[in-house]
Amino acid sequence: FTLSWVSFLCMDMICKRFGPKASVKVSILALALNLAVSGLFWLVSLAPGMWGAYYDTGSLEVNAALNATIGGSWYVVLGSSLAMLCSSFVNSHINQFIGHLTDNGSFATFALRSYVSTGIGQFVDNLVFAVVVSHTFFGWSWVQVLTCSITGALAELLCEIALSPVGFRVASGWEREGVGEKYVQAHAADLEARM
Repeated sequence: FTLSWVSFLCMDMICKRFGPKASVKVSILALALNLAVSGLFWLVSLAPGMWGAYYDTGSLEVNAALNATIGGSWYVVLGSSLAMLCSSFVNSHINQFIGHLTDNGSFATFALRSYVSTGIGQFVDNLVFAVVVSHTFFGWSWVQVLTCSITGALAELLCEIALSPVGFRVASGWEREGVGEKYVQAHAADLEARM
């Protein structure tokens, strides 16, 4: 909940300038990096020896808990990876759909497409994670799964709302400065060829 909204704001900015395909590609790259870091942490947790906290407490349980925390839990990594993959696709495509209907380059249309796509995307993100991890492994009821998904989506949307003016300025700056112009033109030509 603390950082998830940042990735959604980034997707909205990328989507505004480069389209949904680019946004999903960046999300997949970020997911691959996240999985690589998780794998590295897991390897660190296998290293022999004791953590500093073991020497403070003399407890093997503390050392084992730290190894489990650093190494992560496979089902949490799986759940969060699947949730991010699904939600990035949903967020980016809803954002682009609304943008095709309304975008006139103003903050109001950026906000509309970002807030709607983020609200729905965050709900999907939280729902997939809650079903895969919380319901399956921790026995959450469906009421808990849905309540957490809705509450989390609203909280994360409020965070994005607070910083979306910054995201709009950055995305508008990319347009003014012609950042990625070759990609944008190639993407537009590709879309025209399909129609």
